[in-house]
Amino acid sequence: MSKQVIIDGVTYTAQTPSSGEVIVRTYSAGVHIGTLKERNGKEVTLTNARRLWSWAGAFTLSAVATKGVDRGNSRISVAVPEILLTEAIEIIPVSKGVNLSTTEQ
Repeated sequence: MSKQVIIDGVTYTAQTPSSGEVIVRTYSAGVHIGTLKERNGKEVTLTNARRLWSWAGAFTLSAVATKGVDRGNSRISVAVPEILLTEAIEIIPVSKGVNLSTTEQ
């Protein structure tokens, strides 16, 4: 379902960014990394999603998204095909070249 608005007779359609991975911080479900499939208000659907349990080598999630983490001392879960997060409060694009793939089996 796309959202549209008409301004001065021109129809504009909202687009969901598809530019790779994002980090989503939620109100109560933790931090998740994945590909943004859809966003509707505070609801965010990620594909190939992993939970970031703990991280080292970066002070903030902004640093995680731009610089990555110390892989040996961070805990990132295995991926699930899709997850719906209902209380997203922050979405941060992951910089190209930053590898936040699974560290746990």
